[in-house]
Parts: sequence; C-alpha cells; structure tokens
Amino acid sequence: MLKDRIHQRRTALGLSQQQLAERSGVSQVTIQHLESGRNATSKKLLEIARALGVTAEWLGSGKEAPPARSNVQATHVLPESYRYPVISWVAAGAWAEAVEPFPPGYSDRYEMSDYDSKGTAFWLEVKGDSMTSPVGTSITEGMLILVDPEAEAISGKLVIAKLSDSNEATFKKLVEDGGRRFLKPLNPAYPVEPCMEGCRIVGVVVRAMIKL
Repeated sequence: MLKDRIHQRRTALGLSQQQLAERSGVSQVTIQHLESGRNATSKKLLEIARALGVTAEWLGSGKEAPPARSNVQATHVLPESYRYPVISWVAAGAWAEAVEPFPPGYSDRYEMSDYDSKGTAFWLEVKGDSMTSPVGTSITEGMLILVDPEAEAISGKLVIAKLSDSNEATFKKLVEDGGRRFLKPLNPAYPVEPCMEGCRIVGVVVRAMIKL
C-alpha cells in the first residue's frame, strides 16, 4: 500500500517525516496522514516520489520494481532532487541583510535540481541579454539559474553580485586582473564593471536551465 511504501523508503533514507516534507514541498501533516493511511493519495505524489528517489508509479501502485537495496548505510543515501525557491532580483540583492533569507511561505514558486547546495540556494530568472554570448557559454533571458551563496567565488565563475549603487543583483562572470576583481558580461556589447568597495558577491551560479 502507498502508506507502507512511503514509510519504507523514508526510513531507508534515514529521513524524518519533517525532512521528507521539506524536500517534497508539503506539510509534515500531509506525510503523517499518508503514512497513517488517513489520506490515500496526494496532489504532490510526484514531488514526494522524487524526494524519496523513486518513481510516482512505484510509489502509487508498487507495480514497478522498487529501487535496489544498497550495502551503503541508509544515512548516506540521498534523494535525486532538491527543491529551491525562485526569488526576484531585488530579493537576491538584499539576501545578505535578511536574518532568515527564505522563511516558510517566502516564495510561491519552487524548482527542482540535482544539485545538493552548500548554502541556502535559490533560483533566479535571468533578465536581459548581458550574458548571451555568440560563442561558448551563453545564458539567455528567461533561463533559470541556481545560486549557491556558500560556493567558492573564484575567478572564472559566473556569479550574482550586488553593486554599491544598485538595489538589485547583477549576473556576471567574475574575473581577476592584477589583484583587482571585475564583473564581466558574456555579451561583448556590454561593458566590464569593477567589483570594488561596496561590491558584494551574493553567490555562485551552479546550474542553469530552460523552462519550456
């Protein structure tokens, strides 16, 4: 039954009901009701299945083969996807000022990724064409980029930065030259900006995707 399969996978992964709820974007009460059999299904069954590293078909019917058992301790088994909020550029620019950046209910939109963040990661929807390049890496307007505030910001990385004279974040490539740091757009039509006093690196871009 559904309640048994959820409980089986959750305990195999070493997750509490609250941890599973957070990873799948539902309330702990929802997980509790599913495992007790009070609820026979959920609109979030796909998200719960992803958080458990199984298919929704197996979770719902048990007809597919369950995931193979591993000889690795259960606490080391991680789900395939992680859920991160989509926020605005203004919110990204103000990230460091927030005591609790993304409290419950902060965002009404979330997207999944296989990236296991080091910090409180978030998605941004790219604005403008300053990172659209005719050659090599190109990040076009409308794409989603995943930002990890705790990833190491070294020269050559794509980063989100906050300039001292702006209320919003900016998306550029971080480069160093002669001991100085600059923010370089991938689009050659845009100028390079110095990252000097008052310039703060909000985080490193670790994933990019197109939403169709």
